[in-house]
Amino acid sequence: MRTTILLLLAVLPLTLMAQRWHITGFGGLSNYQGDLQEKRITTNQANGAFGLGVQYDLNPKLSLRGGLVYGKLSGDDKKNTDSFLVARNLNFTSPLLEGHILAEYRFFDLDNYRFTPYVFAGLGIFGFEPYTFDTTGQKYYLQPLGTEGQGLSIYPDRKPYKRVQVALPFGAGLKFRLNEMVTLGYEIGWRKTFTDYIDDVSTTYVDPAALLAERGPKAVELSYRGGELKDGNPNYPADGTVRGGSKVKDWYYFQGITVGVRLGSGSGPFSGGGGGKRSRQTDCPRNVF
Repeated sequence: MRTTILLLLAVLPLTLMAQRWHITGFGGLSNYQGDLQEKRITTNQANGAFGLGVQYDLNPKLSLRGGLVYGKLSGDDKKNTDSFLVARNLNFTSPLLEGHILAEYRFFDLDNYRFTPYVFAGLGIFGFEPYTFDTTGQKYYLQPLGTEGQGLSIYPDRKPYKRVQVALPFGAGLKFRLNEMVTLGYEIGWRKTFTDYIDDVSTTYVDPAALLAERGPKAVELSYRGGELKDGNPNYPADGTVRGGSKVKDWYYFQGITVGVRLGSGSGPFSGGGGGKRSRQTDCPRNVF
């Protein structure tokens, strides 16, 4: 009997701890805002994204989240409205993999209410690799080409950009409690970055002769593509001509559906009930929404 009691005392805290953990999933869209995509929020040129993670509840309203999200970013001057950008005729696509740690604050306790708005913020690390296709359909990664003189001997101040960067994620959403174990929601999250090269465009054109000598003809061809357009200007812009806007860094964002599944069974660890039933006090708010 004593052994049974000791075993129950040992297992009970583990059970309560398990109820604080959730497996989370995300499915939706990824997009970016930068030199090839002017709008801050749009579904134009968006791509699919998905993610997996875990959540640990610190209290009824505050949680820590960790996860991975995979998506794709793209932009094309042909889809811009600014005539200057259309004439430049650049485009890119990049895979995106992000790992993050977030703090989430819910305005209502989901053990008592059926839905709640929430906000989140945290720290992320992401990797990207912009590429494009030439007129024959051949794929080229852009960073090694140094399209704005990165790594060229005559531009010592232009260093190759790093393809792994830090981001600051933040956003908001709504969560709905489907049952004691499962929540469903919608969220949108922005990522402030500290790079202007997600799209491989930031500053000015460089001397095409220097670019040709150190990076080859493909670097010159893919750094300015106006000549590919019907009635486009085939003349490469002069050294120092504006190619992008370096004062504003690139952003990217995700929006979509979230799902959370609580580990363990019964009501939440903060509800005050030992099983699947709530107390009289917590039954009342369930009917408010």
